[in-house]
This record gives sequence, structure tokens and C-alpha cells, in this order.
Amino acid sequence: MIIDALFQRFIENAPLPVMVRALLERTFHPERLDAWFDQTADAQYTREWLFSTLFERMSQGVCGVRRSVHDAYQAAEPMATSVGAVYRKLARIKPSTVTEWVRDSARESRAVMDALEYTRPSPIPGDVVKILDGNVLAATEHRLKELRRLRAGALPGKAVVVYEPARNLRVDLFPCEDGHAQERSLLPALVETVQRGEVWVGDRNFCVTDFRVGIAERGAYFIVREHDASIPQQVRFTPQEAMRNRGRIETGTVAEQRVVLTRVGQPTRAVRRIAVRLDQPTREGDTTLYIFTNLPPEAAPATGVARVYRGRWRLETAFQILATALTREIDTLAYPKAALFGFAVAVVTYHVLATAKAALAKGHGADTIEREFSDYYLAAELDAVAAGMAVALPAQDWHVFRTLPLTEFVAFLLTLAQNVRLARFKKHPRGPKKPQPKRSYDPKHPHVSTARLIAARK
Repeated sequence: MIIDALFQRFIENAPLPVMVRALLERTFHPERLDAWFDQTADAQYTREWLFSTLFERMSQGVCGVRRSVHDAYQAAEPMATSVGAVYRKLARIKPSTVTEWVRDSARESRAVMDALEYTRPSPIPGDVVKILDGNVLAATEHRLKELRRLRAGALPGKAVVVYEPARNLRVDLFPCEDGHAQERSLLPALVETVQRGEVWVGDRNFCVTDFRVGIAERGAYFIVREHDASIPQQVRFTPQEAMRNRGRIETGTVAEQRVVLTRVGQPTRAVRRIAVRLDQPTREGDTTLYIFTNLPPEAAPATGVARVYRGRWRLETAFQILATALTREIDTLAYPKAALFGFAVAVVTYHVLATAKAALAKGHGADTIEREFSDYYLAAELDAVAAGMAVALPAQDWHVFRTLPLTEFVAFLLTLAQNVRLARFKKHPRGPKKPQPKRSYDPKHPHVSTARLIAARK
């Protein structure tokens, strides 16, 4: 691969933005996106706008390069179609297309990670762990006619995301246009994707008997937090013994018992019910967490199951990273299909960031990147460099990465990783939060002088 002097300066001085841009070019270049859309989309024509063009405009809004899709449209080269055609097309992208696109993107990222020989240790050795979490899209502006007289925030949709911690990828997405739909309405489609031997981890919203039994019937395993006992139809079980102490984890003591799940008209199934008695209550005030699992004790002791459930917070941390590094949702997109497409753009773009971090882990050590690398400073670096790099290095300079052999591409990523000065991206974790003092207020003196207060320090 021939690299000119200007490109080389960016490689040496801004290796991370170059890495992300090269990964974007390889994964989302127009020919690949449009060919995929033509093969996958069902009766969704591209007469007005190509799928790749929609992705480009939407990604500029989601990643914060532009303030909105309209802004991205106006900043682009003049086109024959109107901005109204853009929004009409966005409002027709089917949720099934969004799902398949996330899956395809995850496969592409996994192929690069495999070539990098990157993987995290599985929380349960020998098993593929998948973590579930629901995400409600933020309320939108009241732009639609039906919303203009409403004060309530309009929710354009929700989605259940499947996270694979071994690869740090969101490997599947189950979108729903009804923002107030219950997550359990998406579970039948999710069960169809379960593979033998997998371990599925979910919070209490996924504590549905049919879902747990469905996973077990497909030869897989579940670790699901027990739902509120006030909803008996979701918590049908019969204890077979008293709780027995099983030791301790970082956040509390652990006990377990054998129980039998029951389902009307169906055979019963024996599982384990694990109790974690917390040292500190949760934000909701819970002092004990109950977890159901059908994993055998010899494969996963009760303390191990409790630790795996604690690890599901990695997915919520990943959503925080999405919010830090990406705008993620655009509050002007009121049509559900458009809003869900915007969310999918954020998810597939995060795959690029995850692949970049895999290259860094290979170059600097996985533990170092896990402990010390800050996604906040990664986002700041991309914001600072991306616009200037786009001017200095035009689009055609990146086309080589579309067809570069995978072995050469991976070698290029590792060269970039070695050039990254980690000190520029070092985390600065805050200490424990201090209790806030009670604030006083004097209505006769609603304003105070900061300078006088500082001067009065003892």
C-alpha cells in the first residue's frame, strides 16, 4: 500500500482517527452497503436515494458531525432529490432491515477481530454468553401533526439489544415501533435465534416463564433476575428445598435452592434460584436479588452465576459509551422507523469503535486498555481531528481500504495501534462521592458573591 507524505503525518500524529476512518471505509463503503441492501431489503426500492447515502447523512447526525439529517443534507453536494425525499425514505426503512443490518455489521467486525486474534475471556469458560437489555428511544420533538397538541413526550420506539461480551459487540437488535410496548412482546422472535450451549443473561424484564423455558428447550441456558413477586404470572415456581449458603462475592453473600418452574399446560422444569443478599441496597432499595438459572452447579457455582449477572452492567456501560462517543439518537426524527434506523446507525458505528479498541488491546495489552483507556477522550480526539482530516485527505484516498487483503489491513491497524500514545487517552476515575451538605437559602439575599465567600475561608 502506497502512502503519501500527508497521509503519513496523520498516521503518526492522529493514528486513532485514521484507524476509525479506515474501518468505516472498509465496513460501510457505498458499493458494499448498496449491494447488501439490494440483496436483503424486502420491497424497499432505492429510486430516490441509495441506502449508502441515507447512512452517510444519518451517521453525520448520529456521530455529531452535523446537528441533524437536514444539516447533513444541506452541507453535501447538491442533489436532484429534495430533503423531503430523504425523510420519506427514512420513514419507510423496515425494522427487519435494521435487524439484518446490525447482524451483518457484527459479522464484519467479528471477522476483523478474528484476524486480530482478539477475544475476551468468557464469564463462563467454554460457553458463549449473551446479555440482553432493553433501550427506550428518547422522546422526540413534537413535529408530527399528531404530536403538536400533546405535552407528553412522544416515544418513537424501543429495542432489545443482544450484547456479546467476548467480542464487545452488539450482535443482534430487535426493534419495535411502539415506544410503550413491553419488552416481553419481542421475546418470541428472540428465542428463535437461541443456539445450543449459549448462556443468556437478562434483568427482571425478561423473567417470563415462556422465555426461560423456550431457552432451555433449545439446549441453551439462562441467568435471569426474578421479577417482582407481585406479578405471579411471571414468577411461577415451587421451592424444593430451603436456601443454602454458598459463599460470598464482592457485593454480598450468596445462597441458593432448587425450585421447579411451572407453566400452564406444559411440563415443569427444575432450575436453581440464587439469592444475593447485598451489602448495600440498590438504587430501587432492593436488599436481596433473586436469580433463576438452569446452568448445572458443576459448570457454574452460585457465586459464579451471581458474578455473571453483575457483569450484565457492561451492556449499560456500553450504552453510556454510545452516549459519550455518539449522539446516538436524533430528537427531530419523530417517525418510528426513522428513529429506529438512527439508533441502528449508532449501534453499527459502535462496532467500528469496538474493533478499534480490539486493535489497541492487541497492540498494548487487553488489561491495559480495559483499565486505562478512556472512551471520552477517544470521542474528543475524533471530534478534534475528523473535520480537518476530511479536508486534507479526500474520499478517494481511503478507497484502498475497501479491497485491501485482510492480513494487510490488520497489519495496518496494528501499526496504527502502536503509534497511539495512551497517555493522551488515560482514564481519570473519580473517587467516592461525598455526601452533599444541606443547602441554605436566604430570600433576602438571593445572590451571593463567590469572591467574598472564598475570601472568608478559614
